Amino acid sequence: MTLKAILFDMDGTLVDSESMHFVCWSKLLKPYGVSYAEDDFCQRFSGRPTLEAAIEIKQEHNLSVTAQFLADEKYRLFGKYVITHLPALMPFTEQTLRAVKNSGLKMALVTGSAKSEALPILKGLGFYELFDTVVTKDDVTNPKPAGDPYLLALKQINIQAGNAIAVEDTFTGVTAANNASLRVVAIANKYTQSHDFSHATYCMNNLGEFWQWVQSQL
Repeated sequence: MTLKAILFDMDGTLVDSESMHFVCWSKLLKPYGVSYAEDDFCQRFSGRPTLEAAIEIKQEHNLSVTAQFLADEKYRLFGKYVITHLPALMPFTEQTLRAVKNSGLKMALVTGSAKSEALPILKGLGFYELFDTVVTKDDVTNPKPAGDPYLLALKQINIQAGNAIAVEDTFTGVTAANNASLRVVAIANKYTQSHDFSHATYCMNNLGEFWQWVQSQL
């Protein structure tokens, strides 16, 4: 099938933001006497929905507040934090995004983050205008690992799943792409190297390698 569109995940795929999420979780949980080691936390929760993480943390530490309260506070803290702390880019992010844009392919951003988390990053880094559509967890009833975010993005750019490919860094993201009948490239980061990528169409080392593959498809 002819490649017409690329759909990118954001956290851990385009930007190295997992440590920022950890900072906000740590600030949120400190008053409850809860703390985690950064590597352990990021390896455990990378790519997983915020509410799912909140449910697990609440149960593990028998917290009195609701999981929804924890999730909402995490979104609020991150949205505030990211205004003054933009994440570093993953290798080859800027070159790849601009090359894809110049190639004429459609390009979508499909993230499990909230709109209040994603938009300050995309706009702060100057990437927002590169995308033909941006889908966040707020735009769907069922976020990743459901296929709904990808299905919505495909609908908005008017491209069939068979003519597109997703780029992800987590098991959750690969599952979401699979659920939308998309081919998917898995690019593990330092926190997700142990994730199960057996259902990814391809596994690659970085976005530079991915762009070389894209060029071979055009």
